[in-house]
Formats: sequence, C-alpha cells, structure tokens
Amino acid sequence: MRELAAAAIAQEVAALCQRVNYRLPEDVRQALAAAREREESPLGRRVLEELLANARIAEEEGVPLCQDTGLATFFVELGCRVRITGGSLEEAIAEGVRRGYREGYLRPSVVADPLERRNTGDNTPPVLHLELVEGERLRLRFLPKGGGSENAARLFMLPPAAGREGIVRSAVEAVELAGPNACPPVVVGVGLGGTAEQALLLAKKALLRSLSEPADPLEEEILAAVNRLGIGPQGFGGRVTALAVRVLRAPTHLACLPVGVSLSCHALRRGEVVL
Repeated sequence: MRELAAAAIAQEVAALCQRVNYRLPEDVRQALAAAREREESPLGRRVLEELLANARIAEEEGVPLCQDTGLATFFVELGCRVRITGGSLEEAIAEGVRRGYREGYLRPSVVADPLERRNTGDNTPPVLHLELVEGERLRLRFLPKGGGSENAARLFMLPPAAGREGIVRSAVEAVELAGPNACPPVVVGVGLGGTAEQALLLAKKALLRSLSEPADPLEEEILAAVNRLGIGPQGFGGRVTALAVRVLRAPTHLACLPVGVSLSCHALRRGEVVL
C-alpha cells in the first residue's frame, strides 16, 4: 500500500490549475497553426493569427488564456493500492482548486445554487469523475470547461436504425446550434453508446485525447461535415469551424443509440499530473 498526503495532492492541483489556464497545449497550438494555413477567408486567417498571439502572450506573461477560466473538471484514476492520508481525496482536490484559482488570479465562475446564483468565490466545488484502477499511482487529468462551450453540449437518443448517418447528423447539428457561441474553431467530442449520462461523459472525456493522433474514418467524416457549415473562426465565416473530432465508444442496449456531444472552444485547455 502506498500513501499519498492530501496536502501534497492539493499543492500539485493548485499548480496544475494555473499551468493549464496559462499555457495552451502544444497539440492545440499546432492545430491552430495548421488551420491558419488552410483557412481561405482573410478575416478567418486574421482571427487565427490573433488566437495564436493570445496564446503566446498568456504563456509569456503568466496570465489566463481566457477570462472564463472554467468549471474545474477532473478525471481521476485512483490506484487500488493508494491510501490518502491527512484528508480525503475530494477535499484535497477542492483545496488545490481553491488555492490555485485564488493565487493565480483566475476568475471564480461557480455559483452555489443554479437558481440563487451566489458565487462561491473560489471556483469550488470542482467536478470529479473517479475511476478505480490497478496500481499505486494517482492520475489527475484537469479540464477547465468554459460556460460558452459547455452550453453547447447536446444529447441525442437515436433509434439504432439512425446508424452512422444519424451520428454524423447529430454532431453537425450540435455545432450548428452553437454557432459562434462556443468560440470556434471548436474541438468536437462525441460519445457513442452506454446510457444517456455515459454518452455525455464519454464525449467530454474524448476532449482529453491528443489532436496529434490520427483520426479514424468516422471522426474524419464528422469533421468534414462540420467544416462545410462555414461558421468559421469565431463565427466570421470560413473553412475551419472545427479543429478536430474525437470519438469514444461504449457498449449499449440493443434498443439504443445514445450520442453525446461536448464542444471545446479553440482554447482546449487540459493537463495532467501523476503522483
């Protein structure tokens, strides 16, 4: 049995929150640069150049990439031979978020009640998705999710007969409904199968996959269809409405074809720490 101190976890989470909000992942930066080269719209190219400049300035000056520093979402893999000491895992992650957002001057965006709308002041509580795995390590993958792109999430409960065509149509519809509000060019996460809630979770988890990975045929088909919408960078029109599509799948009931869609804005902020 390996012991991990809650205080050490909180410290790592605080640093992770700041690093991810200040620094665009290299695969996303490369995707934006490639998009700039293939975008035919002059205004679209200018927008992509400014997005790249924004990312460079944020990293150099240690300031947030975007004023919306997101709802702190964690995908946690906890080894079955890990014991947390000095507090619970949930408390440690929350303390790390609290400290990281306050010390890093990151905007608190969480309200305690959906109706009363009172801000908690420190961006807690975070959202945790916990998976128990073999081993003696703790893996924390952090995805700060902005409100504009989160509002664009969609769930489609299709009949199995809808097939591949229905899946593609659903993903395209989600992007079209979002329009400029998700700050394109977006990354499209698609979850196929499972139950309703599992499909949406898979869609969000798909956003953690590298954009440098080769796309499979379904991902390529969805990407081509989305980019034919012509929404373009920041909604000003152009060829590049999406940078990539990532799909995750799960077994499902024989009477179901759930399709979850989760969009990320152009600033797909994510990172991880392994303890």
